[in-house]
Amino acid sequence: MVQYRKLGRSGLKVSEISLGSWLTYGGYVEKQRAMETIRLAYELGVNFFDTANTYMRGEAEKIVGEALRHYPRSSYAVATKVWGVMGDGPNDRGLSRKHIREQCEASLKRLNLDYIDLYYCHSFDPTTPMEETLRAMDDLVRQGKVLYVGVSNWTAAQMVEAVNIADRNLLNRIVASQPPYNMFHRGIEQDVIPVGEKYGIGQVVYSPLAQGVLTGKYKRADDAPEQSRATDERGRQVIRRYLTETNVERVGKLKEIADELNLTLSQLALAWVLRQPNVSSAIIGASRPEQVEENVKASGVTIPQEALERIEQILR
Repeated sequence: MVQYRKLGRSGLKVSEISLGSWLTYGGYVEKQRAMETIRLAYELGVNFFDTANTYMRGEAEKIVGEALRHYPRSSYAVATKVWGVMGDGPNDRGLSRKHIREQCEASLKRLNLDYIDLYYCHSFDPTTPMEETLRAMDDLVRQGKVLYVGVSNWTAAQMVEAVNIADRNLLNRIVASQPPYNMFHRGIEQDVIPVGEKYGIGQVVYSPLAQGVLTGKYKRADDAPEQSRATDERGRQVIRRYLTETNVERVGKLKEIADELNLTLSQLALAWVLRQPNVSSAIIGASRPEQVEENVKASGVTIPQEALERIEQILR
């Protein structure tokens, strides 16, 4: 059964496994299958759904909203984002007050919701004063259009600055950070997680399965299965960093540990990410209902210390 954790220092409880929609809904996956995947995730206990305005230029938000409209609004949380390019004009991107306000309204309309549970700054915007961005987000919270504020792909130093600005100006603090994190990409262990622990910022991590490499479906670095993300142009660019011969060899050794623990490789990789108390949720990008069914079983799994030590040796 899916278990739940607090989102940072907030009182919001989110499922340890959440469902994302980046390379899946609104384009890569046929709409009906996307809807079925979202509905199954909900029925299995997933209450946290992640999307963004830029995912297929709003189409992903529409699918997420349509799939969830059959359920009580109090039973799920939706996260979406602002920052990316949404038009040709000079103000159709970034974290200015204008763009944030306009994109929040547009996202609410596409999602068909009255409020967004978690609204992320999708990336850092060096062209806009951080205080302007945080005040605009705080205004949305005070208006009831957003409940919680988060950041995505911000450095630890940027997160600390955001906390300090919020405290100085009596603004709502950020409670969530969305970085990449998996067995092959561990940079946040150095500083982002310590900052999150200190200031009550929960990590909602993406790519916990290294874009599918940690599922074991790639047998060689140059042999991507048909219909996989590695054969899709958008997915190919992202997966390149993970799909190496070294990592494929590591996956083979990790599979042995997963078998010993009676877990699938995906479940082992997700449970490994969730071993971090500061990780509030791990976002999966399931394109088929059966993938959700397998992945949610990682929730609540505790990897024995001896196995964790062996995993560490493999990853080194």
